[in-house]
Parts: sequence; structure tokens; C-alpha cells
Amino acid sequence: MTSAETVTPGVVQIEIWSDVVCPWCYIGKRRVEAALGTFPHRDQVEVRWRSFQLDPNADAFDPAVPPVDLAEHLGGKYGGGRAAGLQMLANVTQIAAGEGLHYDLQHARGGNTADAHRVLHAALAVGGPALQGTVKERLLQGYFCERENISDPDTLVRLAAVAGLDARLARQALDGDAYRDEVAADQAQAHAFGATGVPFVVVDRRYGVSGAQPATVFADVLARAWQER
Repeated sequence: MTSAETVTPGVVQIEIWSDVVCPWCYIGKRRVEAALGTFPHRDQVEVRWRSFQLDPNADAFDPAVPPVDLAEHLGGKYGGGRAAGLQMLANVTQIAAGEGLHYDLQHARGGNTADAHRVLHAALAVGGPALQGTVKERLLQGYFCERENISDPDTLVRLAAVAGLDARLARQALDGDAYRDEVAADQAQAHAFGATGVPFVVVDRRYGVSGAQPATVFADVLARAWQER
């Protein structure tokens, strides 16, 4: 971690590796939040979002290129064609609904997420974990529920500004190479931990939880980490 990310003394640190186009990551976020809601020392926990790209080779934003058909993409990747892809989307949409999330995956506009992760690092640098978490929520909501194209720099700046990050700072980060090294470092750390997918949750750099596990799993890990501090 860089000096800008110094952990507040005495807090439990939760780091969550995720991607803003991963449907299980939004579900996992809600489940971690549910666990925190029952944790008696919630005010002594910090949550930081770490970068992980499911498809780092995805195309960058180009207004001349039609958005990827997610159902067709999934059907081609896992087999079964578009019909199978639509069934996959329906299944995860139903699970998300159980967490209070209203996905619109059939119209999701996929693309490269490197810039989205850079904006999240900018939010962390400017406003700490609280602002980063607010921006993260806004990007996830925009992608999964509102058909926003989170590979489009203009969209990222607009959504980040709504969440409280100064639009000028977001634009400055995206106009240059700011936070590219931090994004790469996050992904390297995930691989060093042995993470092959997301969400991947690490508590105090001691306990790791892979996948969008039930809230009770996260609550148990939190309690154990607190007792051992």
C-alpha cells in the first residue's frame, strides 16, 4: 500500500477485489454490507476497493462501435449460444433481486474497465474509503441498473461527480496516466493471493473469502478478525 493509503490505527481493514462489470461483485457488496450491519464495531472498519479486470483485453470506449451483446458473449464463451447466455443472465438477475438489486443485464454495455478503476483510485486518494465506496456504488448501479457505459470517460466523470468526486479531478485522472500503476499493483496483488476470480475479500491481510458468499460467512470472518486483534 502507498503512503496515501495508510490504514487508520485500530481499525479492521476489509479489502475487496472486484470489477465494476462483475454481477457477483455487486451481489457480494450487498452481502458484505449486510454483515457490517450486524457487526457491533462497524465504526472501526474500513472498506477499500481494489482493482481487478475480468477482461483486461476488452475494447476501450469507441462511440462508433456498437456495444457488446452480453448474452451473446456469454453464450459464446461458455457454450449454448445466445439462448444459454440469456438464461445465465436471468439466473444472476434473480439472485441479485434477492439482495434488493434490480439488474438490467440484457442491455448492459460492456467494455474495458481500466478507467473506471482509475477513477476509484482517484476517489480513494481524494476522499478516502468513504468517498471511494460511494463512487463504487454509483458505478455499479449505473452499469447494472441504468444501462450506463462505464468504459466511456465522459460517463465516468459524470457518475463520479454525482457520487461526490470533483469532476475536474476525475477528468484530470482520466486525461493522463494517473493511477495506472495502482490498478496494476492491485491486480498483481490479487494474483499473488491466488485469486482467480472476484469478488475476493481480504480482512486484515489475514483472512480471505472468495466469491459472493452469504452474509453470515463475512460476519464470522469479521468477528474472528476482531477477536484476534
